Amino acid sequence: MGVEVSVEGLTKSFGSQNIWRDVTMTLPAGEVSALLGPSGTGKSVFLKTLIGLLHPEQGSVIIDGTDITQCSAKELYEIRKLFGVLFQDGALFGSMSLYDNIAFPLREHTKKKEDEVRDIVMEKIDLVGLAGAEDKLPGEISGGMRKRAGLARALVLDPQIILCDEPDSGLDPVRTAYISQLLIDINAQIDATILIVTHNINIARTIPDNIGMLFRKELVMFGPREQLLTSEQPVVKQFLSGDRFGPIGMSEEKDEAVQKQEEAMQAAGIGGGGTKDDFSEIIPQVQPNPGMPERKAIKRHRERVHNMLPDLPPNAQDAIRRSMAEEDRMRDEMAAHVDEQQTVAVGAGQGSGEWTSAGGDDYPGSDAPTQSWATPPAADSTTTQPIDTGRHQQPTDGRSH
Repeated sequence: MGVEVSVEGLTKSFGSQNIWRDVTMTLPAGEVSALLGPSGTGKSVFLKTLIGLLHPEQGSVIIDGTDITQCSAKELYEIRKLFGVLFQDGALFGSMSLYDNIAFPLREHTKKKEDEVRDIVMEKIDLVGLAGAEDKLPGEISGGMRKRAGLARALVLDPQIILCDEPDSGLDPVRTAYISQLLIDINAQIDATILIVTHNINIARTIPDNIGMLFRKELVMFGPREQLLTSEQPVVKQFLSGDRFGPIGMSEEKDEAVQKQEEAMQAAGIGGGGTKDDFSEIIPQVQPNPGMPERKAIKRHRERVHNMLPDLPPNAQDAIRRSMAEEDRMRDEMAAHVDEQQTVAVGAGQGSGEWTSAGGDDYPGSDAPTQSWATPPAADSTTTQPIDTGRHQQPTDGRSH
């Protein structure tokens, strides 16, 4: 299972330039979180601080019981083995092939034989859809392919904490959907703690369990996705809708004259160019692919949302209940699909323990999973009780050996 990452009173500056101050948040163990915010607010700096590449002026970062802002270089080296990191530009070694780039952490941190290394590397290459490109140099492929190679490298050690700095940048919408699904499937398999920095609103609305937002050098909010997606804070609503009318300007501080001009334009019925999506509705969260174990994070997350529900506005409570009911319905349909495929497989003499894809729904390049996907009974649309996962099949380890 992934480990909890606790940040307390974190402040970071470069010289006289303050990046952010007094950031306090906890990434729950085994859950997927996302960090949003306008460009230039220090989201990438925050990730680098979490792994000790940058040292804060104040505050603590506690990982697996160790404060990495105070620990020795040797302790930090060991803590970093818990991480898999996808940097914004891929951060590949330009003189190494994709294969050697992806194999680097295994050769550096393990004593595996080269044939074991090859099995693991080729598995990860298949996962990110780069089969056949393993001998190419980073300069010979597109930026999107480099990003996927960086993700494969981040996954080779089956890390307990995965940090992804804009995993969608440089990717087309279809590949972005596949990468997002892959992160959910990995979380289901190894219960890793995942933090995604993104500007992609669709990812933010459908992938994470928790969302935070940085703005004007502060953490505006961090908590369950349902809390932020139903927030009435102007900066949150403006960012989600992508509208130019609101607190966020071209520069970080929007001056008063511009703000008054925009208010007059709004009053005249002129639009700010934002999406017209209905953000009062919470889109159901993406679920693991058929054959994957159920995410343990679902139960933990729902318990937390259930406890905070009475303190939310009525419209937010209604949206959350509808979203949970829809997610339960989706899980039931997925379970029924898996049962149907297993019945077909038995009838064809393929054995009773396998899920076989009739429509190519499994992730490209991956082997068909062999574990059935257990789901809870459908929840009533008005209930907010956490689902009971205790009596269902537990996730397999999912690690490569």
